[in-house]
Amino acid sequence: MKPRVLILKTDGTNCDQETKFAFELAGAKPEIVYMQQLRSKEKKLDDYQILAIPGGFSYGDDIASGKIFAVELLTFLRDQLEQFVAQDKLIIGICNGFQILVRIGLLPFGNIDNIQATLNFNDIGRFECRWVNLLVEESPSLFTNHLQGKEIMMQVAHAEGNFFVDQTLLNEIEQNNLVALRYAIDGKLTQQFPHNPNGSIHAIAGICNKKGNILGLMPHPERFIIKEQHPNWRRMAIDHPHGLHLFEQAVSQF
Repeated sequence: MKPRVLILKTDGTNCDQETKFAFELAGAKPEIVYMQQLRSKEKKLDDYQILAIPGGFSYGDDIASGKIFAVELLTFLRDQLEQFVAQDKLIIGICNGFQILVRIGLLPFGNIDNIQATLNFNDIGRFECRWVNLLVEESPSLFTNHLQGKEIMMQVAHAEGNFFVDQTLLNEIEQNNLVALRYAIDGKLTQQFPHNPNGSIHAIAGICNKKGNILGLMPHPERFIIKEQHPNWRRMAIDHPHGLHLFEQAVSQF
């Protein structure tokens, strides 16, 4: 059977259709589900194997990016989330979804309702939309571990992607190899703009939890699932779109 994927949508989410299409190409059975459908119990999180929180500007990013959506999830779906995580099912948060997972506390250490990191405004002080290179690090991530050591490309589009955490927790993140993706140039991490579009500490573009079943990343893998989506696809020998790898790897776990 194809694994069932819940693409969680609310007011302001705008990357749900692309994320759904990516999972379809990867061989899953995705479904866009509105937050209200979960709150009313019309749909149940337990009926799915993968939860995807796509990009966008949930509730207009009022107060802070992803904050209202995170509070809503904690208020109405905390028990369902805890059960979903306890069953070692997969969760991916892309861009706004990453911001939400951090504000829930699921990343970096899986402590629900305990915020230990944040995603601040870009150092450049404005929204950035561009293609970036990413170094896939050695990590427990079930989404990226098959690409370790490779440099891949994806698109970013955000104003608040500057990952920040205090030094003690940063050391713990690094010691546990929880950084799945870093902004890079020529195979080395970089703090230099525009290769690092937001100034994220240690060039962090994506992190996972210790079990590797939860991944949050600012770049958009769903925007590179067909080779023609890359602006320079005619000159580059791209056999397999880099973003599609993540979705295929998630599906392969089931």
